[in-house]
Amino acid sequence: MAPAEVPASVRRLVQDMPKAELHLHLDGCVKPIAALELAAAHGVDAPTTYEDMFATLTAPVQAASQAELLRAFDLPLRILQWPDALARVARELVEDKAADRVKFMEIKWAPALHCEQGLSIDEVIEVVAEATREAASRCGVEARLCVVGFRAHTPERNVEVAEAAVRFRDHGVTGWDFAGYEAATPDPTPHAESFEVARRGGLGITVHVGELVDDGSLVRQALTLHPDRISHGPWSVRAPDVVATLIERGVTLDLCPTSNMQASTVATFAEHPLPTLLRMGVPVTINTDDFTISDITLSEEYLNCIAGLGITLPELWSCNLHALDAAFVDEPTRARLRDQFRAWAAHIPELHERT
Repeated sequence: MAPAEVPASVRRLVQDMPKAELHLHLDGCVKPIAALELAAAHGVDAPTTYEDMFATLTAPVQAASQAELLRAFDLPLRILQWPDALARVARELVEDKAADRVKFMEIKWAPALHCEQGLSIDEVIEVVAEATREAASRCGVEARLCVVGFRAHTPERNVEVAEAAVRFRDHGVTGWDFAGYEAATPDPTPHAESFEVARRGGLGITVHVGELVDDGSLVRQALTLHPDRISHGPWSVRAPDVVATLIERGVTLDLCPTSNMQASTVATFAEHPLPTLLRMGVPVTINTDDFTISDITLSEEYLNCIAGLGITLPELWSCNLHALDAAFVDEPTRARLRDQFRAWAAHIPELHERT
């Protein structure tokens, strides 16, 4: 999606600023050229022109539901079954984010969905971890991995995935998430054991919840798992008790306004409750969700939040800095990134609240 119109000075400022992104899916970031080449190399039935591949990999501006939006993952998941495919997409994702001045990123993916051609869960994690590490080092950025359990899988399978994630704690895996078709399986609590395995293993905990239109009950239920962050959850705003809990516990909502509009979580971009949540004191971050499926960079998402939601530059910068505070990363790296971000902004008064 093209960014909404803003003054050229603001556009350049947003593009130039160092950024942090916490809600980003590997399998939602397969570039059309990579998909064309990888599908041909591995005999995957797929479109053979760039235009058709682009149309297949990107979701509608507004789908009927989250389930319809998630169909855009079908082809990427068929392609990402081989080591070279996983490694290439991980490398290119880091490179593209670095080009947009994203200095810290957390990349999510569900390893159990990439085992159809014989790879083990550990092999999938190892390939992505090594490719991500190499690309981040080469590009001069920090990247961490967040392993995802899948709603449709058994609790036992998700425990296996969580155990594998913990085994790679020293290889860049720092987080545990839980995602999938929420309407079909809205309650994550039967999978509580996988969350506990990840937590005991030292991983940060988040959970995909609230991509459906509701009264805040979905997030209320997920909070019983004691996550550090929530992936999505915009309609928490409708439940004062949920808002109070998020603020009291310091649970961050990793919001993705464009993706939420695509999933019909919100009827229009302008109706997204991000500004309301932010001004109520709920910790929030701003993210793309999927570079390719949503066809948007983080700079473009930031610009849309300014033009379409009325987020001010100081509010935007505050959300960006909070992403570092909420990141699943070691304290020395967090401190170094904070210092870098603050030094960059020190002489830009537009980013600071006027007193």
